[in-house]
Amino acid sequence: MKKIENPKPNTWSAILERPTKTIDDIEVTVKEIFKEVQKKGDEAVAKYTSIFDGITLDNYEVSPQEIEEAISLISTELKDAITLAKNNIYKFHSAQKTERITVETTEGVNCWQEKRPIQKIGLYIPGGTAPLFSTVLMLAVPAQIAGCKEIVLCSPPDKKGKINPAILYAAQLCGVTKILKVGGIQAIAGMTFGTESIPKVYKIFGPGNQFVTVAKQLATQFGVAIDMPAGPSELLIVADDTAVPAFVASDLLSQAEHGTDSQVILVSTSKKLISAVEEEIQLQLNELPRKDIAEKAIENSKLIYVENDQIALDLINEYGPEHFIICSEFDDFYCNGILNAGSVFIGNYTPESAGDYASGTNHTLPTNGYAKNYSGVNLDSFLKSMTFQKINEKGIQNIGKAIEIMAEAEGLQAHKNAVTLRLNSLD
Repeated sequence: MKKIENPKPNTWSAILERPTKTIDDIEVTVKEIFKEVQKKGDEAVAKYTSIFDGITLDNYEVSPQEIEEAISLISTELKDAITLAKNNIYKFHSAQKTERITVETTEGVNCWQEKRPIQKIGLYIPGGTAPLFSTVLMLAVPAQIAGCKEIVLCSPPDKKGKINPAILYAAQLCGVTKILKVGGIQAIAGMTFGTESIPKVYKIFGPGNQFVTVAKQLATQFGVAIDMPAGPSELLIVADDTAVPAFVASDLLSQAEHGTDSQVILVSTSKKLISAVEEEIQLQLNELPRKDIAEKAIENSKLIYVENDQIALDLINEYGPEHFIICSEFDDFYCNGILNAGSVFIGNYTPESAGDYASGTNHTLPTNGYAKNYSGVNLDSFLKSMTFQKINEKGIQNIGKAIEIMAEAEGLQAHKNAVTLRLNSLD
């Protein structure tokens, strides 16, 4: 990790730059596949599943028998862990429900807001070396609480045409209505346009590689919403001498092992802590099965020393981390002052992996600085707010004249007439 001491504010943007790659070439590929899936449906999906996943399938939908088989392959220990996590996620997201808000803005003018579920939801769950069955819980549980009618899950098949059993177990546990063995760009395109096998959805959620990320962004051009713009995973820790160096190093490495383009940053007011963490990283790195991945991510990462907590906080808000861990004597200062972060973890015994799995908060979070203007996934991500109003005779008389004046000032005579006719009928 690169060590930086007391960087000047005018250098922060360069120092905090993410290790993102150009997407120009990716966009060309994504657009070609989208066009083909839109035109040819399942035929195009089959073509690209063969090219990218190395398998040809007669049927993309996971059968009840396959789900039963997956359930039998999951150990009781893992089932119990998934159930604990699901229950905590359910509790936290259920608490986010809000009641109807009703206001009489003027006598006779009643306005209210209610929330309705998005009817058709698409979930993308990566497979490969790290099948993210935990993401199924994070997305399907709030979708179920919200009352989404259709919850479609796509995940790439392995060379035997199977989806990881833990993904299938979590999906059936959380009310997913259809599971499809389709991955990559073709899965996002399928959920965008609909094919013979893949239902068209209204909003797509879930992480993926750069191809999936660009595909999700392209889907928005065809009337499909997405959870948020996404990039490689990232973590920033602020720590002082009250932090445990081994814990700090373990958190940095837990995020670094996600991918070679992940980024982790330590900001500290203690040079002693920075040195201790650096030593711990080397010790723990050698024990990791995904050492090669974590090692490359560490190359993108920084150890930053600053003179005081205010400078640290300003730098952190400039970065806008996906995950933000506070291991400081002054945790209230950071909790109260943080403006830009996806999710915050406080104290020596709150590892970032708790939020990834089982504490109850959602791990689908804004990356690449989008924490400055996007929330992480929550219950409202699966709902739409709708407003209603009902105006009686007294109400239209109270606000009618103002509407007429405003409509006329904007040159919209029909708008004015719609009110004038009603007012005249009451004279």
